[in-house]
Amino acid sequence: MFTIEHTFDATVITLVDEGARVLQEDVGIHAFEDQVTIEQVDALTNEVMRITLSLTQVRDLAAALNLPEGSYRRAAKT
Repeated sequence: MFTIEHTFDATVITLVDEGARVLQEDVGIHAFEDQVTIEQVDALTNEVMRITLSLTQVRDLAAALNLPEGSYRRAAKT
């Protein structure tokens, strides 16, 4: 599942881990005009881990960035 929110200076996508296996912490993706940051809390240290990507590096996120605000769940493969 993921959510998309448009703020004043960024688009914020939150990826929520769902499933029967061991779940990971939520991932926050902040898309700014010139860069994208990805954040996740490290469950062992309780510190926020962050990486910054150029816009060229986030082409694979284009589908999510172009969707309207809302919550989405990908259909399960059958």
